[in-house]
Amino acid sequence: MTIQEKQHRGELYDPGDEEIMSEQLVFLDSLKEYNDIPHVRIKEREAKLREMLAEVGEGCYVESPFHANFGGRHVHFGRNIYANFNLTLVDDTHIYVGDNTMIGPNVTIATAGHPIDPELRRRGLQYNMPVRIGKNCWLCAGVIVLPGVTVGDNTVIGAGSVVTRDIPANVVAVGNPCRVLRPVGEHDREFYFRDRKIDPKLWK
Repeated sequence: MTIQEKQHRGELYDPGDEEIMSEQLVFLDSLKEYNDIPHVRIKEREAKLREMLAEVGEGCYVESPFHANFGGRHVHFGRNIYANFNLTLVDDTHIYVGDNTMIGPNVTIATAGHPIDPELRRRGLQYNMPVRIGKNCWLCAGVIVLPGVTVGDNTVIGAGSVVTRDIPANVVAVGNPCRVLRPVGEHDREFYFRDRKIDPKLWK
């Protein structure tokens, strides 16, 4: 099994391997170039994002600064994804984000982990597990998503939550560790924030 196969199959491997590092550094340089493009040069930013990421649908935008271990090389974005400032993607393996998902400021999505055993950690070993975020989700400010997690479609993850396990579709989930608070339902078609009602004309 090659070092790259280990990297993407959840096996323990050395992330400091020369072959991996030589690729990673090029991707990180490309990420720096993206972050250095002025915001007013929107078309140039869009083109660079397409060059960097594994997949990018139409209408995606990532604010700078944007951080990613592999410069987004293992990131798959659907359509109409918006990510606010300081998105951090530990994309040592694949991260999938579905259409129309919103990502708040200071969100971290991590695929990489290290053994609990101190001897293995001393040797610098690592494993990676892919992360999947569904369609039409909202990851609020400061959310952390850990390796191997799947978040279902239409789900909202509350600000500051640490998502350690899979979260189903169509729910609001909050906390550390993140747990389902309630389903998305009729209440959410009437109110958009506390006691503030949605104008019925918006549904027409």
